[in-house]
Amino acid sequence: MDQLCDEILQLILNELNSPAAFAALSKRHYEFGKDPYVRAMYFLARHGHIQALYWALGRGRLLNERVLDILLGSGAHLSRYLAQMAIHHYFRTQVSFIKTRWVRTLTLPVFTHFLSIASRLYGDIPVGKGEDDGTILSLFLKQSRFPTEYRAAKWEQVRDVVEKYKFIPFSDRDPMMAQYPLVLAIEPRLLPFARQNGFHMDRKYRDFVFRRMFEKPAVMFESRADEIVQNVRELSRLDTDMFLSRTVAAEICMEAKTNEPAYAALKRLDKEGVLRFELSSVVQDLIKLFLNTRSVTTTHTASVLRVLHKDFPSEDPTVRLVLLLTVFLSDPSHLPESLVPTPNTAGLFERYVESCSDEIEDMNLGPLTRKDIVDILLSKFVPERFGGILEYARSVLDLDKEAMRCVITEVALGCLEIGCKGRMLAKLVATYSYLSDVIASHIVKTYRIQLEDLPPAEDEKACKEFAAPLCADLLLMRKGIPMTFEEVAAPLVPPTVEPAPPPQPESEPAENEEEVGAGEDEVEEGAEGPETPAETEGEDLGVIGQDTLSAMIRKDEMQPSRRRRYHELYTNYHDSIGKLPYPADYTQVGTWIQNHYGHLSAVAAVIRLHAVINQNYTVLHHYLYNGDGPAHSGRVPTTLKQFKILARLGRTPSMSLYDDIEAGTEFYFSEEDYLSQEELNGTAQPPLKKATRRAKVKCEASPTPGPSSAGMSTSRQAEAAGPSAGPSAGAGSQGRKRPRRSVASSVKSYVVPDSDDEDIVMEGEDDILQKFAKKRRQETNMQRWIKQLAILFKEEQRKYNERKRRIHTLSPPGAKVKVPKTEFHKSLAFNLPRLRRIDRVRREKLYGTDIADVDMSESDEDEYQYRTTRSKRRKVEN
Repeated sequence: MDQLCDEILQLILNELNSPAAFAALSKRHYEFGKDPYVRAMYFLARHGHIQALYWALGRGRLLNERVLDILLGSGAHLSRYLAQMAIHHYFRTQVSFIKTRWVRTLTLPVFTHFLSIASRLYGDIPVGKGEDDGTILSLFLKQSRFPTEYRAAKWEQVRDVVEKYKFIPFSDRDPMMAQYPLVLAIEPRLLPFARQNGFHMDRKYRDFVFRRMFEKPAVMFESRADEIVQNVRELSRLDTDMFLSRTVAAEICMEAKTNEPAYAALKRLDKEGVLRFELSSVVQDLIKLFLNTRSVTTTHTASVLRVLHKDFPSEDPTVRLVLLLTVFLSDPSHLPESLVPTPNTAGLFERYVESCSDEIEDMNLGPLTRKDIVDILLSKFVPERFGGILEYARSVLDLDKEAMRCVITEVALGCLEIGCKGRMLAKLVATYSYLSDVIASHIVKTYRIQLEDLPPAEDEKACKEFAAPLCADLLLMRKGIPMTFEEVAAPLVPPTVEPAPPPQPESEPAENEEEVGAGEDEVEEGAEGPETPAETEGEDLGVIGQDTLSAMIRKDEMQPSRRRRYHELYTNYHDSIGKLPYPADYTQVGTWIQNHYGHLSAVAAVIRLHAVINQNYTVLHHYLYNGDGPAHSGRVPTTLKQFKILARLGRTPSMSLYDDIEAGTEFYFSEEDYLSQEELNGTAQPPLKKATRRAKVKCEASPTPGPSSAGMSTSRQAEAAGPSAGPSAGAGSQGRKRPRRSVASSVKSYVVPDSDDEDIVMEGEDDILQKFAKKRRQETNMQRWIKQLAILFKEEQRKYNERKRRIHTLSPPGAKVKVPKTEFHKSLAFNLPRLRRIDRVRREKLYGTDIADVDMSESDEDEYQYRTTRSKRRKVEN
């Protein structure tokens, strides 16, 4: 260190937060640190020219008159605002954003020298309460929504603060750091003076600034639109990086009816060619976003979209469908619940049809076709009172009975892949009974999944992206992580519509990226819901969301600084609830199918498999409540096929599958074990829920030992028949029947004759029953599950070892490569030993604690055995 030159020592010193320890290393370093030039360069290098003087004033032991002179001579910025805050703080006046001792660490001579420099630069400095430059600009900002003649802070006064007195925020903690760009947005003529002071308008302030330009004023005045246009032109001319983005343009369009001057100014800017995009494309993309959000049913949204469509008409089919939804879905509460009109309700249907026809004609959306009616009925937000839409198809489209039957059938089958249409399906089936058989046959023939239909296990990307068409998870959960809005909105477009290309979500900003001020808002934060990025000549013009301009301004003002991850917490309830991609009250299709057809049906088996693949826990945890029998008797049976499919896809099985095994559910290889071939082919009529309740058989989870010869013969026959013979013999039951009471009464008594000792009698009976129980041991349902899952676990372990060996072979020598296991492998490795322990405890309770530790499957715990280190051998001298 002693051999280094002064320039190197200066560079080392500039990287230290506290240079005191460095100065204490040696006498040379101590003398070097006392040099005024070294100290001045330290503050300039670490904090820049704008904030160097602010940080230097807080280090009283390092600052003296000479250091102050070198700082100011080297370009450190001194504004009148900094001098005012220093005077307030030194003389014990409260400064809100400074919590340290700051200038109070200076000696009086040094602070007096600082005041003399400031007085020479700016003359008489006002130090009264509310007279500082920051308060003047804050007042100017607060009154920006007032007409010009009613503002207390005039243009000339504000210009002198920035130009003559060199105003610029001197600390990141200063609230004016976030408010200063807004002042420049209100008065773009201040931007050249701000640049002379060293201020640079970062692009991150862009949307933040333009939102306040178009903000709705407290008092409307005629020249508001002209003022907005002039400010946008001036700011865009002075700074090429500051331009109106698609994000803010969409927010202004959402206030087309409530903030008319801003919307009029936006249209003028579009006509004059100031915008870098076509406003018609923004309106078209904005209207498309409402196809999959709940807000399309609100009256306010409908009125705004109609105004936008009137000003910017579009021939896009998705735009037309959204506008038709605003016509048919607005306020259907006056319609009756029945789908077929009666003499008493015919007048209500006629008035509804006439109202819809008039609105469609006013917006020039007609004539409607059969395809349009199907698209409207397949919307997720169609209310329960949708009989008016069917009546419109009958009367206006003049569809006969056979055509209406085809429309209703197509709608019912289309609802199967839209998970929230359970209520609509229930109403259609209740009104048109023929749909029950049609839906059941269609599900079994079309949606049945076999192991061969899945992508190969080697294609990890295809297995990860594979999704079953039925039972999509409406709660937007994917492995415990909420899906993003754009990931959900794209696939939910009805199949009969030709939507725009799916949006490509932009990369999320880093969470540790610091924000400057509460109002800092980047483009990624400005958009909510589905995003439609637009790029012109490689330039990002912003993304589009459904938020209004006022809502985004409220977020900018309310959210604290450096809290990007909590951005959504500072939003209104109605702002978020309207963006949900499912209706307020819905029933999942999978839940309705299980209720309607019963759990022992081919339709329910298909639904269960789709729910297992998509990890739809709402459908998986649903079961029918039976009065008798175990808790799992009302669920769709769990099969080994479900585990094999999850093993192929590498996904975690739901805990409900393990819960069923723990509860003693019957073992089935697949649904073919408990269903007939006619049902699996879709040719037999599925048993409905009512039919399954006719014959109730009291079942039990595991065989109960008893000294019955009938029970012995039954168990031996079932054991000899194999694992799949028992279930197929009783297709309608999930367990073995209990022995009749007559069997129990015929049990041979082993009481010692002519003995009055009850202890001897009970002891002899217990010994005989225990011996009989040991003779009658058989493989329980849980042991069958454990045996088959152990085989599946061995196969997963073998695949993992092969993949690990292959990856290590391709890796460079000496490189440590960690090969992760699949989620299915890790889940089975945890739950299989747990099931073994539960089975062990149950067998001990049934057969006694001295039972031999005999397992029906080989143990998988060899991999996790703890091996002690071998002791060192001692050499023995001869």
